[in-house]
Amino acid sequence: MRLLLVGGNTETARIDGISAAGADPELMAHTPAVDLELVEYGRSAGRPVPVSPTGCPTPAVMTRAARELLGLDVLAVDAGLASETAVPTVDLGGGVGADIREPTAVHSAAEIVAAGKRVGRALPDERVLIGETIPGGTTTALGVLSALGERASVSSSLPENPVSLKERVVSEGREASGLAEGAAAGEPIRAVETMGDPVLAAVMGLTIGATESGTDVTLAGGTQLATAGALVRHAGVDAELSLATTSFVADDDSAAIHALADELGLTLSVTDPRFEERDHQALNGYVAGEAKEGVGMGGVLGCCRDTGLPMEQLRPRILEVYENVFPTEERT
Repeated sequence: MRLLLVGGNTETARIDGISAAGADPELMAHTPAVDLELVEYGRSAGRPVPVSPTGCPTPAVMTRAARELLGLDVLAVDAGLASETAVPTVDLGGGVGADIREPTAVHSAAEIVAAGKRVGRALPDERVLIGETIPGGTTTALGVLSALGERASVSSSLPENPVSLKERVVSEGREASGLAEGAAAGEPIRAVETMGDPVLAAVMGLTIGATESGTDVTLAGGTQLATAGALVRHAGVDAELSLATTSFVADDDSAAIHALADELGLTLSVTDPRFEERDHQALNGYVAGEAKEGVGMGGVLGCCRDTGLPMEQLRPRILEVYENVFPTEERT
């Protein structure tokens, strides 16, 4: 089994109030590159580690801890990173996505999907988890769901989901693209091209390619990965797909993840890491509703559960990774 971790950026993340995946917009641009480093090496290669404006750490900390315990192989995929990462990557040739309020959000959507299919077909694994790291990704996911005519419900990295803001951005994006709601049904590449981001294009391609070669695919995440599942379904693929997420997303009524997964024919599994059982800075933000998911967190938590690795063993490892990433003397 392998975790495919797809990183990329979208200018949509620069819209004020859209995302908490970084302390400020400039640092947010580096979030995916650093997330890849954290999962691969357990530390950043010199840049600030992503935290929310309140100090809640990136889900990459949790994914790294679980990866260490599981001995999980990771393949990093570049689907349009805004900055270089120190991690070796498979480059799908995508650039940074534009603001979805522009007429075209992902100019190379078809090329990214095609490259993803080639990589997916070549994977030697019996099973893969596919995760993502892209600030602003729930807003682009909402745009794609709207374009496809699917249930338009997504989660948020913020405690209070800015639903009205996201809906306004999506409405402006559809208007800029001349796209009525549901107008891209059955045309997934058009949906990504006009309203999506390069990571969604990459996950779509990787998933289709992997299922074509007989690899079992688990979409490791929340509403963004469910949206990738929607794209796969609209491409005519009816292969069995799993969606593994966290209790933080499942408990978010605005995400409606149970209904969304059911309507898309995705087998949903939810893992509760029971972070409330330990009072610690690394965990408290999640209990308060921040971050919730990302960087494959739901998928690796599910693997811990399925392999019998107790959360009581995972939580101390998370704190060890956190202490390594955020030494006491560097905290404010």
